[in-house]
Amino acid sequence: MRGIPNSSVPGIAAEWCIASSDRDPSFWGWRGTQRAPTRGVMRLRWIVLVALLAVAAPASANASQLIDRNATHVRLQVSSSGQALLTYRVNGHARHVLAWKAVNAVAPDAGRPQASFRLDYSGGWGTFHKLVWKGFANTCKPYSGPPLAWFVAGCTAPDGSLWALQRWQRELPNYGVRPTVSEAAWELRLSHWSGALPLLTIHLDWAYRRYDHLFGSLTYLGLPVYGFRSTAVGAPLDRFGRNIYVDTFSSAYGAGWQRENSFLSHSPTGTFCYGFYPHGDHPIGKGTRYRATAIGPGVTPDVMWQSDALGAYNAGLDRQLADVLRATVAGDPLCRPV
Repeated sequence: MRGIPNSSVPGIAAEWCIASSDRDPSFWGWRGTQRAPTRGVMRLRWIVLVALLAVAAPASANASQLIDRNATHVRLQVSSSGQALLTYRVNGHARHVLAWKAVNAVAPDAGRPQASFRLDYSGGWGTFHKLVWKGFANTCKPYSGPPLAWFVAGCTAPDGSLWALQRWQRELPNYGVRPTVSEAAWELRLSHWSGALPLLTIHLDWAYRRYDHLFGSLTYLGLPVYGFRSTAVGAPLDRFGRNIYVDTFSSAYGAGWQRENSFLSHSPTGTFCYGFYPHGDHPIGKGTRYRATAIGPGVTPDVMWQSDALGAYNAGLDRQLADVLRATVAGDPLCRPV
């Protein structure tokens, strides 16, 4: 198992957990001295519960697919048929989620569906009318793929394809604002791919000879990654749009890593640019280091870039970097040297 270490991620463990809370009496409606439900009532509750579990999936963020939030004791298994079983705990309860029928990504095409997993949160009962997780035969070997940011667990399937789980705080608010409990959640995200990873390329320069500035592109297999519809604030409205989440280290926002902003890769170039300018009443987010995480297209992994800041303004270097910017964002009217 290989991954990029991330010591700031608490509670990550790629290990087996025993489903000791699956039969918590209070979960089934038993309350102290109340009379136990009849067999018929229990069966009806079971059917309703299974139906709810089968459809109660967290909303997908249209990337390496979102499975759950704040999961711990995570284990990933894959069968010879290409079905994955994710076992983990949330709020003290065991979860058994099946995922299948997706690999890699489709190039941006408004007329085609993007790759996405089928998910069963009932452990198989909602789809196959049996608890598949209880007799699940794992055939996945140790992970042999490239290092991944935010890595939790991974394995190599018999067909040579790779599966991985990543976990990071995607929904942090901009400009170092203190997050709410929900905004601070650690998202558990599943990917399945073969071949090359998405490529997040970022360069640093200066804007107006004083502000740190970044620019780059998100591509997959040599093609730009972008979407066709989004909200006014840059949230994708289709399964092709991708955001880049930028963090700043040791800035006016405080010590450690803080979220600076997030934004879409531009259509149809897959390029983007961002300046650490004043934003309203917020302090300037200039840091000593920067990092960016991009959600991968389809069900490919999320990828991360990071670098030291450039430091004091250098006019000669800035002229050279302006040429790099023009070449990188060619065809993107939203990005140009300033």
